[in-house]
Amino acid sequence: MAGQFDGRGVIVTGAGSGIGRAAALAFAAQGARVLAADLDAKGADGVVREIEGAGGVAAAVVGDLGEQSVVDEVVRTAVERFGGVDVLVNNAGIMDRMSAVADVTDAEWERVLRVNLTAPFLLTRAVLPHMLAAGRGTIVNTASEAGLRGSAAGAAYTASKHGLVGLTKSLAVMYRRQGIRANAIAPGGTATGIVVDADRTAHGPAALGPHFVNLGRVARPEEQAAAIMFLASDAASDINGVILPVDDGWSAV
Repeated sequence: MAGQFDGRGVIVTGAGSGIGRAAALAFAAQGARVLAADLDAKGADGVVREIEGAGGVAAAVVGDLGEQSVVDEVVRTAVERFGGVDVLVNNAGIMDRMSAVADVTDAEWERVLRVNLTAPFLLTRAVLPHMLAAGRGTIVNTASEAGLRGSAAGAAYTASKHGLVGLTKSLAVMYRRQGIRANAIAPGGTATGIVVDADRTAHGPAALGPHFVNLGRVARPEEQAAAIMFLASDAASDINGVILPVDDGWSAV
């Protein structure tokens, strides 16, 4: 299991499925010790078993990453098991109902922002002391095509991903002199288990419909994971504050 991440401690959120699972397996295949965090116990435990079955080192923490106590457990476990955190991949996320602003409920807004933006903030804040003490660290966030435009999702999801883009850039500027890099990928359509529970007759989905004609092909989770791996690697040592579209050219249209 030796490779470019040999011996490094990596936290991957949303590791139970989709892009997170692909990233966790890819890091482990390159020698990383992986902490798989997910709300789904079966998915997180399954990834750990797969990594350990291949001779790697992994651990799972199950819980809602919007809760400070779960975030504390994730970071504490990674530090205790791996000796530190070299890479944080904030990948966990949920979709909204494609709702237009006038139709967004308080519950939809608060849940989407909590998972997609507050949880990455909480995790980043929790790992920073360890990275600062080590004098190095890499953070890779999973943003979205919706973080680059206003026509790829509903109001809550769009706001959350624009916020994640801003958080990424702020981190890059504020901590570059301390040896910490922060970048993000902006996936287009990707074959994951995320389900959009939308009323197609509502104003939001109806208004967004025409804008999806330039979606491009649907990517495999492994393609997104490859971009995450690159941004986290030493090969990207001078790349900081970048939002990398992985979308078959959708962002270029």
